[in-house]
Amino acid sequence: MGISQMSFELPKIKRRETREKVESALEKYQIYKLMEPLDVSTKITSSFKDVPSCSSGTNHSKTEAVAIHKVDQEAHREKYMRWIERALKRLNRKEEAVINKLYMEEDDVFDYEAYNELGFSERTFYRIKSDAFYKLAFILKIAVYDEQEQ
Repeated sequence: MGISQMSFELPKIKRRETREKVESALEKYQIYKLMEPLDVSTKITSSFKDVPSCSSGTNHSKTEAVAIHKVDQEAHREKYMRWIERALKRLNRKEEAVINKLYMEEDDVFDYEAYNELGFSERTFYRIKSDAFYKLAFILKIAVYDEQEQ
């Protein structure tokens, strides 16, 4: 059976819940983009004890633990941002432009500003935005499926 003879139907999703998950993922990206690594204060004065400070067999000071935590946090943030950016590259040019204008730029933009700046009619803008959300939900594997379809 050739590809042209096969029929493929996309699964039905709960649009509202799926849209909320996609918006949440994009908003998290915005926050991560603005976030600098958190400064966790450490005790920098020396203290002496007669008893070993670690009984677990590890030799991590509080400063080392904070540094490790900061590195782990930063790695997670960067991985998440790359994940979102790779997903956006899989959208078509118009869909990517809409998502970039609404969620990736530093300035908050209202929908009407975005469709005016991008040169779309209101109706075309919302169709493109809806299509982009639908595709991102599948690309990011965060779509909320209708129970009947599962």
